[in-house]
Amino acid sequence: MDVRLRSGGEGWSVETLWSAGLHIMGSRSFNDMAGYWPTSTDMFAPPMTEIPKAVFSRRGSVALRSAETSQSAKRQPGAESWTAAHVASGDLAEEIAMLKSQEGKPIIAHGGVRFARSLVAEGLVDEFVLLVVPVALGKGQALFSELAASRSLRLTSSRAFPGGAVAQVYRAA
Repeated sequence: MDVRLRSGGEGWSVETLWSAGLHIMGSRSFNDMAGYWPTSTDMFAPPMTEIPKAVFSRRGSVALRSAETSQSAKRQPGAESWTAAHVASGDLAEEIAMLKSQEGKPIIAHGGVRFARSLVAEGLVDEFVLLVVPVALGKGQALFSELAASRSLRLTSSRAFPGGAVAQVYRAA
């Protein structure tokens, strides 16, 4: 069962993705996504494929497993953004500051909880855009578990969707 189809927030999610000027992610998520999005016809594929990427890797390089090897499937417009991704391997805070200093639309971070925790712990997240989907998983990893001290957040917008999902946007209070 595809949870996204039941949440009702698909249009909002696509619009949110298009609001980005850059997608950033850790190397594991990048590798997983690079094997899927360049040939996907999913409704999320255009913004995920056409918007530039930056991948954070402590190794200083990223081996693209699937993006370059799936030649049999038709590559979508903008698919080259996956092979042309900027690889950031320096200090996380310095790399993010450099990316933020560039002109353009906001940066959206994707991926695993480990990368997200690093961004949160370093205070590098300006805005939390959360889509709460009504599915009880019973376990998972906490996004804010690496905080040294609690941080107050201010709700800036909230939108409920017919399928039960709720989009919430928070900024530092």
